[in-house]
Amino acid sequence: MIRQTAAFAAAAAMALPLAATADGSPRDEWGRAGILSSSNRVDLPPITLSSGMPLAEAPWTLTSGTYYEFDIEGDGSAELALEGAGFFRAIWINEVVINDLEVRPIGMDSIEFDDAGTMSISFVAVKPGAYTLAIPGSTGETQRLEITIE
Repeated sequence: MIRQTAAFAAAAAMALPLAATADGSPRDEWGRAGILSSSNRVDLPPITLSSGMPLAEAPWTLTSGTYYEFDIEGDGSAELALEGAGFFRAIWINEVVINDLEVRPIGMDSIEFDDAGTMSISFVAVKPGAYTLAIPGSTGETQRLEITIE
C-alpha cells in the first residue's frame, strides 16, 4: 500500500509541470533547453562603466523565470566596480563571459574593471523584489541601476 501511494505521488508530481504549461503559453515552446531556450531569452541594454557617465539609460523591470543577457562595458577611464549582492542573490547566473572565457559561478557580490573591456552575464531572474547595482561609494542617482523583478 505504501509503495502504491508513493508511486502515485511521484506520478502526480511529474504530471504537474506538464499540466501547468499545457495552456499554450510561450513556455510550451521552450524545447529541450527548457528555461534557457532562445524563445525565453531577453537581451537587456548594456551597463556602461565610465568615469562620470550614467550606468544605464533607464531602470530594468524583469520577469521571474525569464532568461536574460546583458553586457557591462568598461571604457578604462577609471578603475570602477559594480556591486549588488542582493541582486546577484536574486538570480541564477548561467555564465559570465570575459574575453571569450566562460565562468559559471555559484554566486557573485560584485565585479571590477581595472582596464577597458566587456563582460557578458546571462542569468535567470528568480526572486521578485527591488534591487540595485551601483558603483561602490558613489551617491549619484546615475551611478546606480534600479532593478525590479516581478
